[in-house]
Amino acid sequence: MKRKIELKKLLLCFLVLGFLLLPIPSVWSSSEKPNLTSESAFLIDNKTGKVLYAKEENRKMYPASTTKILTAILALENCALDEMVTVSYHASTSIPEGYSSAFLQVDEQLTVEQLLELLLVHSANDAANVLAEHIGGSIESFVSMMNTKINELGLSNTHFTNAFGMHDENHYTTAYDLATMMQYCIKNETFRKLSGKASCAISATNKYGTRRYTSTNELLVPNSPYHYSFVTCGKTGYTSQAGGCLVSCSYQDNLELICVVLGGKTQTNSSSRFTETKNLYQYGYDNYMVKTLLHTNDIVSNIEIKNGTNDTKNLDLLASTDLDVLLKSFLNENDFPFEIQLHEDLSAPIEENTVLGKVCYQIDGIEYQVDLIASHSVEKSKLFDYLVDATVILFILWLIYWGFLHKKKKKQKRKKVYRVRRV
Repeated sequence: MKRKIELKKLLLCFLVLGFLLLPIPSVWSSSEKPNLTSESAFLIDNKTGKVLYAKEENRKMYPASTTKILTAILALENCALDEMVTVSYHASTSIPEGYSSAFLQVDEQLTVEQLLELLLVHSANDAANVLAEHIGGSIESFVSMMNTKINELGLSNTHFTNAFGMHDENHYTTAYDLATMMQYCIKNETFRKLSGKASCAISATNKYGTRRYTSTNELLVPNSPYHYSFVTCGKTGYTSQAGGCLVSCSYQDNLELICVVLGGKTQTNSSSRFTETKNLYQYGYDNYMVKTLLHTNDIVSNIEIKNGTNDTKNLDLLASTDLDVLLKSFLNENDFPFEIQLHEDLSAPIEENTVLGKVCYQIDGIEYQVDLIASHSVEKSKLFDYLVDATVILFILWLIYWGFLHKKKKKQKRKKVYRVRRV
């Protein structure tokens, strides 16, 4: 009986051990590209433009309120933040039902900065119209300015018909174009600041008391279940035709990424534009990192300047700056060959820190370059000067000697002729 019990215990132990040794299935591996339900998505490194993830990135989509990043940058480029703007009747009453509004009052006066906060934080469509009229003189003229800027940025698959993203079949963009637009916008520090606010407070105006708003971009809101601490700025969008849209920027470990999600699905108590944006960012940070191939003043090569003095002619070529490169996490920064391109006819004298050429890396189709500078001054060799002077002197002496011989031969020839005539 005891033996049977012991055998059962032993068998049970083997079963448990076997179960523990079985490979545990992974629900989601960060090295695998996320499987998105959004219709279009795009993830890039802001510094190099390297594509980390793409899904239907060139498909024309409705952008909804992500349109407002272009409205905002045009306002920043054409207005001072403290400019006072008066709300017109048309701007305050032309917002269709169902579109977000700050309910600005006719003749209400606000600064450009307040209107931008309403535009980017609260996604107020009436604020977009007020800015459009103020900048363009009319909404139609402002829309023309928007499309001019679109052409300047080379966005061939984008066309806008209004200032805030109201649905229109001729109002469209792509995830690729929207990422390019965002790259341009975040070069402006004020845009970064305003579109990165988790909330805003609009002080009392001549028509309305103090108003407070929480950002529609829940990635920025600390108490939101979608909060993502690395997101620095962005803009949401939603219409029934466009679905959930989000363009945003995130920064972690010296790596700044731009993410676009268009045509996101909205389910009960869940918005895929936020969850899938977070998944894309996490995929980027888990699989890519910025590595330093060169540090400032690293010795890249050594050359000899032929006409330099013995003490200075051996010259180290130094990296002028750090060279940071985006690489897949498993790659080693020492695995990449480089090419050195030097200026032609390098000769002394050379001053310290003079740029003498460049070092070039080709990685994943992207070229990285850093100037190469002289580690020290190279003095011109006096021996070389002496040789040159001696050569010149010998040449002159040869000319004199040749001239003397030529003159002597001429005289001898004349004497012979003279003697023949006397005979």
